[in-house]
Amino acid sequence: MKKIQKSKKGFTLVEMVLVIAIIVILAAVLVLGIGAYLKKARAAASSVKEHNSSVEVVNKAIDDAL
Repeated sequence: MKKIQKSKKGFTLVEMVLVIAIIVILAAVLVLGIGAYLKKARAAASSVKEHNSSVEVVNKAIDDAL
């Protein structure tokens, strides 16, 4: 009797779930990293705005004194 060999095509359910889980983990790491970056960027922007405001006040005081 001749044995019929099944050709292995496609992925199993376990392989698909594993790939999806890895993608979700990588996406979560990426989102958390971007969140931390945005928090630092907002803090830096706030610091720059505060500095510019103080420089503006000093320049106005100097102009008024002259």
